[in-house]
Amino acid sequence: MVSTLTWQQLRDLKLSELSDAADGWGATSRHADSAREQVDGRMGGPLAKTQESESANAAVKRLKRLSDNYYYIQAECGLIRGSVDGLATELATQRNKLLEALDDAAALGYTVNENGSIGYPAGGQSELTDKEVPGGTAYGQNGRFDSSNPSPSSGKVGLYQPGTGADGATFESPNPHYAKAMDIADRVAYAVLRAQEIDVRYSGALERLKATPGLDLDTKTWADLASDIDIVGASAMPYLEDQIPLDESPADRKAWWEHLTPDQRQEYLSAFPGLIGNLDGIPAEVRDHANRENLKALIAKLEVQDDDLSKSQLDGLKGIQEKLDEGGSPPMFLLGVGDEGNGRAIVSYGNPDTSKNVSAYVPGLGTKLDGDFAGDTVRRALQTQKGAYKYDHSTASIVWLGYDAPNFAEVASTGNASKGAPAYLSFMEGVEATNENKNPHITAIGHSYGSLLVGTAAREHGGIPGVDDIVLLGSPGTGAQTAGELNVGKGHVFAASAGNDPVSWLPAKSSLLGPDPAIVNSLDDERWFGRDPTSKEFGATRMESGDGPLPLLLSGEGMTPAHSGYFDPDRNPSAANNIAKIVAGRSDHIKTEEPR
Repeated sequence: MVSTLTWQQLRDLKLSELSDAADGWGATSRHADSAREQVDGRMGGPLAKTQESESANAAVKRLKRLSDNYYYIQAECGLIRGSVDGLATELATQRNKLLEALDDAAALGYTVNENGSIGYPAGGQSELTDKEVPGGTAYGQNGRFDSSNPSPSSGKVGLYQPGTGADGATFESPNPHYAKAMDIADRVAYAVLRAQEIDVRYSGALERLKATPGLDLDTKTWADLASDIDIVGASAMPYLEDQIPLDESPADRKAWWEHLTPDQRQEYLSAFPGLIGNLDGIPAEVRDHANRENLKALIAKLEVQDDDLSKSQLDGLKGIQEKLDEGGSPPMFLLGVGDEGNGRAIVSYGNPDTSKNVSAYVPGLGTKLDGDFAGDTVRRALQTQKGAYKYDHSTASIVWLGYDAPNFAEVASTGNASKGAPAYLSFMEGVEATNENKNPHITAIGHSYGSLLVGTAAREHGGIPGVDDIVLLGSPGTGAQTAGELNVGKGHVFAASAGNDPVSWLPAKSSLLGPDPAIVNSLDDERWFGRDPTSKEFGATRMESGDGPLPLLLSGEGMTPAHSGYFDPDRNPSAANNIAKIVAGRSDHIKTEEPR
């Protein structure tokens, strides 16, 4: 697609018409969202809960279809609003640059020709002839040429490099107007060229935003919506980078969001839910709302793909959707979701913005966005919240899968932890920034390989933002040799290792070079990624955790039941209760045992 936008059209562009159109699409999106809430909250939801009959079921089904249509209208109109607003904003920048150049040309008495070249008058004196240097025409470097605007060096249509002679030699015109005219011509040409690129970029996106007739929304329709979201996001990225503080701190993003008008917030939520929902520093309720919308689009996107990774992620996303639909107490917040890498998901039980106690647990080896994550891994956050709730009701517990955890083939490397640590640091900085309490109590929990990521993050300058306590469970090492390296004080580092957890016994890499390496019951306190966090030399407080079930198949509970049971009050009540006390700020009441 090629844009034919001219400098005259850019000059005469009525941006207010684009802004008005964007506002109209935004209003339609808001009305559809309000109507959907009415259908779900006052009609379909109550009917499904209170009535049981064929006619009631049929009515609920039809109301669900109506709700889906309202959501589709809200989403697509929001995308159009975001696209048109982005188009207007980006074109405004180039139009302003053009108008400044035209004003300068007028002030100097220069002529702006139809093709954007700049005519300038005679001026200066030729050293060769002692006569006044004649005027001429300056063609912008960044302009596009037509047959009426040839390059003097080649006579061909193309980009003209000013000041270049036929033999490639450079020269400077003795006419003092030449340099000024060339500057203006360059600015005109560049503004038009950039405006043409913007025109093409947004035209392609807007052309995609078309709906098929009818009320039936099938898998293809939802997949098309997911594709539309991706395309609009890509097209509007320069606009977003200029409007949203993507490269700023979570605290700066929080301040930015607070200063937006309600209409501006709604625009971003409708058009860019995936971006807002995963942006650290945005309030939890807003992220949850955005991610629930984005979740639907991701599910639709993956449903039309048949590769194994997509199927696995689809299982995980549907599992999360089911839990969200169930509702209940404590409330569930979806603080992040995505399909990059092995999948991303951040789930909180309890509101981390209003709770005095907040924990963020990083899972480890083999964890990915799949059915097991939506079931077992997310359940650990729920178990932690319920356990801590007994000691302090104001508690939120998070499971953070914001990185690609290693599989068995990758587990020997620190690479995944090093790549994931910056994302965890950013997330925790966001937790600290958005929490409404004066002195919230924040706990970082690392399980398995996740303890290496937590340790890697904690060893950064200043430690993990806002974190008071660190809990390490079934750890193969944190990359540190002592608890003091984790920047919370060794008295605030707690570790647990069940006797039958083989991961916590992994020997140091160097020991594998010696004879008869032992994986279980190694007497050396060096582990795969540094010193054993439960050893005396490391200096952390070792929590009581018991032995846990036997490894391998001897217990009938799988390969490593002791390794996965720390959060479970039924399988490892000692460890689960100790975790709960620490998260609730009652670490002085935990039960301890002697270091290894």
